This record gives sequence, structure tokens and C-alpha cells, in this order.
Amino acid sequence: MPMNRANHRLRTAKVSGNHYVKFYALEFRIIMKKSPNSIDIHVGSRIRLRRVMLGLSQEKLGDGLGITFQQVQKYEKGTNRVGASRLQHISELLDVHISYFFEGVPDAGNDRTVAVPSALSQFLNSKEGISLAKAFSAIKDVRVRRRVLELVQSLGGNAETDAPKTTEIFATPVN
Repeated sequence: MPMNRANHRLRTAKVSGNHYVKFYALEFRIIMKKSPNSIDIHVGSRIRLRRVMLGLSQEKLGDGLGITFQQVQKYEKGTNRVGASRLQHISELLDVHISYFFEGVPDAGNDRTVAVPSALSQFLNSKEGISLAKAFSAIKDVRVRRRVLELVQSLGGNAETDAPKTTEIFATPVN
């Protein structure tokens, strides 16, 4: 959405003969705001997910990177792009391989504008979703995890028909 920014400029105009009028003219410039790239948003959400899973605040991560917590917020929202060297440093601080941030990256194709996030991705990036994932991953017994998942699926109804079956989810153990 365009944003208007006004500038007042002092102008002089000749009225007649040697008579001049000074006045302020109002100029408008239209500035187009860039929308975040879907990959930047995905990388940012993965940074946030890992940071919260480790119990780090934005301030602590920012201190480790030598930046403000506001800059960390911008990275996590995808409004500012994370440079390669900074992403490498983040991966070291969060103790993950750099490829972690690109796991499950959406296929943007030729269109690099942001699609509306699905309800699932919105939930997974919420505090509630992260807390649920953190608590669930803390359950070490595969049978208990399976039972918890079956309970949640029964409470939630049959919302997604393309969701993986319980046996597919537990084919490999959760770390």
C-alpha cells in the first residue's frame, strides 16, 4: 500500500511586471513499501522457533549477535533479510546447521510476494504452537507420544485429510 510523504517548497512566481509572489507549494511523492519475501519470512520463523525452543529471549540472541532485540524482531518477521554471515552466526548461537532455517521452505516459484500463511503455519509460529511442540518433543516414550497425538486428533476432529497418519509420524524417533 503506498504511503504519501509531503514536502513543502518555497516557490516564487512572477505576477506582473516586477511583482513577484512567494508561496509554499506542496509536493507529494509516493513511496511503495516492499512486502517481505516468503523465504525471508520462513527463515525468520525458523529462527524464532529455534530461539524459543532453547528458551532464549530476543534480547539474549541480539546480545550474542551484537544487535538490538528490535533487529532480531525484524529478522523473525521477515521484514529485514538476514545476510549469509549473520545467518551462519545465528546457526552457531542456536546450535543448528544452517540448512535448518531452510527446511520446509515454501516453493515461491517466480512469484516472490508473500502468500497468506495457512492456519497451520500461523499456529506453528504462535506462542501456543511453539509451547505445544516443545512440550510434545520432551516426551521421550514413543507410545506416550502416539497416545497424546491420537487424543489431540480425536479432540480436534478430522480437520485435515492429507495429514500424515500417526504411524508415519512415529516412524523415526523425535530427538
